[in-house]
Amino acid sequence: MEQRLGVVGIVVEGRENICNRLNAVLSEYGHMVVGRMGIPYRDRGISVIALIVDGNTDELGALTGKLGSLPGVTTKIALTKAGSKSGDGS
Repeated sequence: MEQRLGVVGIVVEGRENICNRLNAVLSEYGHMVVGRMGIPYRDRGISVIALIVDGNTDELGALTGKLGSLPGVTTKIALTKAGSKSGDGS
């Protein structure tokens, strides 16, 4: 199956209630995570996490599905083909 490179945006409301479950899911799929940045947005009472991921579409769909099923968690994903071999950057 073809590998995809992408970004997963995660918005978490009520972080205190869900952080252990959220981190357990992220650890389960840690083999696909290239990088992670998390920022608490205290003025709005949310946290925002950006993941750089590299995996196949089935794995990435499973990750975002599990994350999105957690209460107070919203996800969006943007994918591209990983490592184009054509040399033209497309």
